[in-house]
Amino acid sequence: MKQSELKKVLKPLIKECIKEVIFEEGVLSGLIKEVAMGLNSQQTIVEAKQHVAQPEQQDFSRQRVELQQEAAEAMKEKKRKLEESMGAGFKGVFDNVNPISKAGIPGEKTSNSPLSNYAPDDAGVDISGIMAIGAGSNWKNMI
Repeated sequence: MKQSELKKVLKPLIKECIKEVIFEEGVLSGLIKEVAMGLNSQQTIVEAKQHVAQPEQQDFSRQRVELQQEAAEAMKEKKRKLEESMGAGFKGVFDNVNPISKAGIPGEKTSNSPLSNYAPDDAGVDISGIMAIGAGSNWKNMI
């Protein structure tokens, strides 16, 4: 059977089946009702954005304070355990001892200055007595 012959036979059958379903089973009336309801009710499409709560600065500062408190408590606990392990003679040895606030490498020089190893308020060596040693001498000849 050729394709054209098959079309001639099936096309009228399919049309009749579709008409029967649409008119007799009420599919068409249901479609008309849905379209009519859609035309009467004006539906507005609203985009609903979920509000994402931004963490505020206060939350961060509160968390930082809590972490600092936890770290302080952990440090106290470590000190207490260390004192207990050293014995009764060392009780309170870590009182008023704070951790180093500025970290660095021991022995690292921060400057290339020849005086970098000395404190800025160091008076140094008093050389005022040298002049008394050479009293009466001719200093011009010594230089």
